[in-house]
This record gives sequence, structure tokens and C-alpha cells, in this order.
Amino acid sequence: MISKLVVKSTVKELLRIASVELPNDVKMALRAAYEREVDAVPKMQLKAILDNIDLAEKTGIPMCQDTGIHVVYVKWGDVDVEDLEEAVREGVAEATSSIPLRPNAVHPLTRKNPGTNVGLHMPYIHIDKTKEKFLEITVMPKGFGAENMSALAMLTPAHGLKGVKEFILQTVVKAGGNPCPPGILGIGIGGTADVAMKLAKEALLRPLGSRNPDPEVAKLEEELLEALNGLGIGPMGLGGKTTLLGVNIEVAYTHTAGLPVAVNYQCWAARRASARIYPDGRVEYTSHRKKEV
Repeated sequence: MISKLVVKSTVKELLRIASVELPNDVKMALRAAYEREVDAVPKMQLKAILDNIDLAEKTGIPMCQDTGIHVVYVKWGDVDVEDLEEAVREGVAEATSSIPLRPNAVHPLTRKNPGTNVGLHMPYIHIDKTKEKFLEITVMPKGFGAENMSALAMLTPAHGLKGVKEFILQTVVKAGGNPCPPGILGIGIGGTADVAMKLAKEALLRPLGSRNPDPEVAKLEEELLEALNGLGIGPMGLGGKTTLLGVNIEVAYTHTAGLPVAVNYQCWAARRASARIYPDGRVEYTSHRKKEV
């Protein structure tokens, strides 16, 4: 049995890691963007981002004042777990007070803030059952400057691939500098409205540089990345070569009459961290430099 205490402390530590240290693939992409840039203004913006990342790691202070709203992905293997969802919620609440994290989670209408980042359906916990012999937890703190730029289009088959590309292009143009570029675009195509949005967010979990295993989808990822960077929106919307660090697409079969397309924007602070918990209590952090404990 994996204890509630171990799950709670793991979630707390994952949120600390994610808040102060970006995954290596994101840091490498930002450094590469800095090296590619030639104009002074976008290069200065990228330098500020890189300096901010280094400072967060050295001081242990979150890299952005918007420490996000908390999305937690769980792969629940063939193991027994004590009060999983309650443990995750308690881990988020404790992390909020100890790291600290800004209490962002509020009631949507009254705007009442419990001060814990915990409320109805928040943190959002997505659980997939697997046959593995461990429990894997991934946290993705999601800032809302980027999240507010999310978009969904219920296209029809008549729109075709051209319509898909046009919608994505229009979404990025409309977003401009609001999502704190350079960022990552998660795209979901197919399914139903909710499935497409779910896929778009999950696409952001893939490391930069990875490609969808479907050759046609992978080709679209590459085409979109080149085209969208050609817009010249650039870092913080001030112009430059890099508007996006990556474009990740996930697809699902859909109804013959439909073509849902969802876009979920991620800012440069593409925070995520993962750990595996084994039945013997061992915790293996699989992101960043955190060692096995």
C-alpha cells in the first residue's frame, strides 16, 4: 500500500521543483532561441527570461509570480494507494503555504478565494489506469496569461486541413504577446469538443523536439512551427524569430460530420515535473535533477 503521506509529500515536492526549475528541454530551447536571435530587443527579452530561470534555481523562489492553477496527471498502476485524490489535494494546499505559491484558485462567480489552491474540481486530477507496478504523478502548474489564449473551433470536414491551419494561425495572431511568448502550442484535433481540449493540454506534456508517431501529424507539427515563427510576433510580442518553441499535436478519431480543433497555449514558463512511487515507498523523480529518495 502506497501511503497517503508519501503521495502528499511527493506532490508537494513536485510542485516545488516545477515552480523553480524548468525541464531541460525547455531551457535548451530557450537558449537556442537566444543564440538564433539577432535583433537587440527580442534578444534582450530572451536574456531576461534566461536570467530569471537561473535566479529561480539559485534562490529557490518561483520563476513567475503566476504560479498557476494545478493540473495533475496520474498513471495508476497495479498498486494500492491510500486516499489518492485527498492526498493530492493536501499536497497542493501544503505546497501553497510552504513554497509559497500564489493562491490562484477561486470560485468562478463569487471569486471567493480559500487561499489554498484547493476547491471544487481543483486541483484538476486526471487518472489513467495502467498495468505498471508503480504510481506516476505529473504536475503541470498552468499560468493563465497563456491559458486565457486557449481556443476551440468546431470545424466541419469541408474546412479540411486548410481550415485547421487557418484557425491555428488566427489563434496565434490574436494571442500576440498575451501568452508571454516564446511558448509552446498544444493542439488537439478530433474527438468531441471536450476530447479535443483534453488532448491539446496533454500535448504540452510531451518534451520539445518529440514528434507525433503519425508521419502526417508530425509533418503538420513541423509545418506549423515554421509558419507560426514566421509571423514575427517574437519574445513577449516585441518581434523576433521565435514566437513558439514547439508545436505538439495529439489526434483522436471523430464523427464523420465533425472536425474539432483545440489550441492550448503554454508560456515560456512551461512547468512540469514527474515522479514514480513504488509500493515499497521509494520515490523516483523522473524530471530535472532531483535524485531518487
